[in-house]
Amino acid sequence: MEHGTHDHHTGHGHHAGHDHGGHDQAGGHHPAGGHEHAGGHEHAGGHEHAGGHEHAGHEGGGPASWGMAAKATLHCLTGCAIGEVLGMIIGTALGWGDAPTMVLAIALAFFFGYALTLRGVLAAGLDFASAFKVALAADTLSILVMEIVDNGVLLLVPGAMDAHLDDALFWGALAFAFLVAFLVTTPVNKWLIGRGKGHAVVHRYHH
Repeated sequence: MEHGTHDHHTGHGHHAGHDHGGHDQAGGHHPAGGHEHAGGHEHAGGHEHAGGHEHAGHEGGGPASWGMAAKATLHCLTGCAIGEVLGMIIGTALGWGDAPTMVLAIALAFFFGYALTLRGVLAAGLDFASAFKVALAADTLSILVMEIVDNGVLLLVPGAMDAHLDDALFWGALAFAFLVAFLVTTPVNKWLIGRGKGHAVVHRYHH
């Protein structure tokens, strides 16, 4: 009986020791859990910061200004104007009808629009293949919108397509068409630049 009591006491002590060890283990686990939680929190904070940084890069570094958009549109307008006037001069000199003359004018508008961008990008040190890709990315949508609006206005102005180069109607209608095209295309360029596209691609090579 005394031996059993001793055994019971020893068992009780072993049990208490086990509980104490469990408590120590739990206590040890708790700080580790706290450290892990703190680390997880820190990691989450870092991830959030990284995510914010990536989002800023996706947005192109902030919204584009209207001045920047207007400058990009004026750049495209210059190339389009040169191409269209030259195309109309050639078409008129060759006695072509309205349709082939307009096709030639649009083709030359794209050519000179791209050429102006190519000149600036090549001067920045890019090879021709890379510079051509930049010009395509920068100007295609802008020139396309400008040509659609410009030629659409010319078709709507009575007698504009039949006017000759020495007629005031021809130059007046062309100037009006370019003005409308400029006003419509500028917001398009602002939207593109604000997302790191359009002429924002060209700006990377001008720094």
